[in-house]
Parts: sequence; C-alpha cells; structure tokens
Amino acid sequence: MKLRVVELLLVTTLPALFLASDGMPDIGVTFWSLFGGALAAGGANAFNMVIEAKSDQLMKRTSQRPIATGVISRNSGLVFAAIISLLSLIIFYIFTTPLATLLTALAIIFYVFGYTIALKKHTSQNIVWGGIAGCMPVLIGQAAVTNSLTLTSWLFFLLIFFWTPPHFWALAVRYKEDYQAAGIPMLPVVAPIKSVINQMWFHSLAMAVVSLLVISSANLPIWLSVITLLLIVGWKRQLIKLTKQPTEVNAGKLFQASIIFLSIYSFLLVIGVLLK
Repeated sequence: MKLRVVELLLVTTLPALFLASDGMPDIGVTFWSLFGGALAAGGANAFNMVIEAKSDQLMKRTSQRPIATGVISRNSGLVFAAIISLLSLIIFYIFTTPLATLLTALAIIFYVFGYTIALKKHTSQNIVWGGIAGCMPVLIGQAAVTNSLTLTSWLFFLLIFFWTPPHFWALAVRYKEDYQAAGIPMLPVVAPIKSVINQMWFHSLAMAVVSLLVISSANLPIWLSVITLLLIVGWKRQLIKLTKQPTEVNAGKLFQASIIFLSIYSFLLVIGVLLK
C-alpha cells in the first residue's frame, strides 16, 4: 500500500476537512474520510505495484517491494488492490457524500490508468500531470463535508499540483540511475540538470504564491502567512543549495524539505481554522 506515501496524502486531507467545516469537523466524517482515503490511496498504490512489478525489479529503491520479489503474486496483489479500492468507495458512499465517492473513484482511476499506464513511461512531464491524483484528497476532504467544492479547495488543489513536481524531481535526481535502468523518462533522466532546476523554481514559486492565496481565501489569521513565508524561505534555501551544487545529497535534502513544508503548512491550516 506504500503507507508512507498514503500518510502524506492523509496529512493534506485533514486540513481540507477543517477548512470545509470552518472549524472542528464531525468526528465520524473525519474518521471515515481518513480511513476510506487510506484504503483508496493504498489500493491505487497496490495496482501500481502490480503494473510496475518488472520495472521495480530493475530499480534498487523498489527492488524489495513484495510483488517485485515474488513474496506476493501479481494475481494476489490485483485482488487485494481491487478489494480495498472497492471498500474505500463503499465507505465514502455510506459515511460521507456522493461527490466525495465520485472524486475518490476518479482519483484511483486516474492514478492507475492516467499516471501509471499512460504517462509514467511515455513523457518527462509524467509527474506534472500524473500528480493530479495526489491533489485529489484535498477536494475529497471538502466534498466529504459539504458535497461541493469551493474556491479555497481548488486553491489547495493547485498548491499540491505545484508542490508535487519539485518534490518528485528531487527524488528523481537522487535516484537518476534507477529510473534510467527502468526506462522511466523522469525529467532529471532526459533533461539537463539546469533545466530541471529551472522548472523546480517555477513550480515552487507558483506553489508559494498559491499557499498564501489559500490562507487569504479561507480568511485565516494573517500570522499564518508570516509563518508560511518563513517555511517557504527554508525550502528555497535548500533549492538554492541544489542550484549551486546539484548533488544527490542536496537533492535528498530538498526532498525532505518539501515534506516538512507540506506537513507543517497542513498543521498550520488546522490551527488557523480553530483559532479563527
């Protein structure tokens, strides 16, 4: 299920629930949204492992995944993925709203067929558009509470959209040889490092702007914008280091910095809603 990836998706779902509720969300809706979201993301990830079993065998970073090693068969993995994906949709339909259920289904379908099958091995912009699947939890969180979407939820969606490419490109810089071995045209594999870093700057600057727009749209306290700017400065300092010295070590630190930014920012949104 790639639970470390699932965890980060849930980190962004939680503030979406608070923003949608304009305060403390219903405990039941929160629990079922997070549980259903974990199953949906885990199911999509399991489908991904089934489809990419051969590619995973060629990459050191993924070679020990259970289907790649044969610990779990592809058929068993497929059944597992299908069952927990279906269960997630049932949970969303019973305990949340029809729109949240629909968005969850679209997220699973897009990650499996859009990103994994159609984009990942065929374009260097795979993670730019494929990353849309990872943006969906913030819309699902909003829809689970209100059965509708708002400007704030779409801005939060855009924030994740712009955050995703530099986050994954940093990982791809660090594991460039792995992606080359598997024949996956991640941008750092097929483009000069200067071009990769330039695109990282574009997306991260766009993300910075949108992160402030989310706060403004939700009418959250101004001090959140100040702290967010400090977080952005911390991330940009690491991006500057990578720009000056494009090493695997600096790429790894930028990857971690992006996770820290999104985690703290999500926590701040929750606090901001409660102190509003």
